[in-house]
Amino acid sequence: MNKLTGKVAVVTGASKGIGAGIAKALAAEGAAVVVNYASSKSGADAVVAAITAAGGKAVAVRGDVSKLTEAHGLIEAAVKVYGRLDILVNNSGVYGFAPIEAVTEEEFHRQYNVNVLGLLLATQAAVKHLGEGGSIINISSVVSRITPPASAVYSGTKGAVDAITGSLSKELGARKIRVNAINPGIVQTEGTVGAGIIGSDFEKAAIAQTPLGRAGQPDDIAAIAVFLASDDSRWLTGEKIIASGGMR
Repeated sequence: MNKLTGKVAVVTGASKGIGAGIAKALAAEGAAVVVNYASSKSGADAVVAAITAAGGKAVAVRGDVSKLTEAHGLIEAAVKVYGRLDILVNNSGVYGFAPIEAVTEEEFHRQYNVNVLGLLLATQAAVKHLGEGGSIINISSVVSRITPPASAVYSGTKGAVDAITGSLSKELGARKIRVNAINPGIVQTEGTVGAGIIGSDFEKAAIAQTPLGRAGQPDDIAAIAVFLASDDSRWLTGEKIIASGGMR
């Protein structure tokens, strides 16, 4: 039997990249998956099509997690469709890099609203439905540890994700709901390719600091998400798993 048979998962920001990889991996292990998207319906539909073609269950649900009504509506839609909720993957995220002189209020709020507030709002809605054995997986980043220059805002959001993960693991532990984070290093996705990160001097420098000698792939992160969603990780909560090929 697959590890997640009978489970229901919501993956935010799952129309592409790491989120899409996680959604597909959870479905491959038997979970029914809600593929959330904020703007790319075509991307989310493609993920759903790939899952169903492989014999899995999935639906696409639009919702901007940085808005309370939409974040809560996403979770309610999942419960309406599948009747329960067992796994929440807080993957929605945006990023931008700029020296301190160029930081703006708009960019600060754009990143914090999605990366931090969105995580809180989706979790707030989810905990009403998660029962014993529920798993919340927050996608953080290695930047919270390595704090590269020109990343004060983005690194700050991921430092907040790490702190929230620890706090919620203690708050929800009595309810037997586990909360963990995955902190990826540089990962080759549509976003990092489109932003010019892949193939850049930044990527070359990052790989030079990575003992395993390559950029990550969405599947590398998805496999860890499956572990954290399953009973295999039943004794883990409050952990921040650095998934960076050894880059510290």
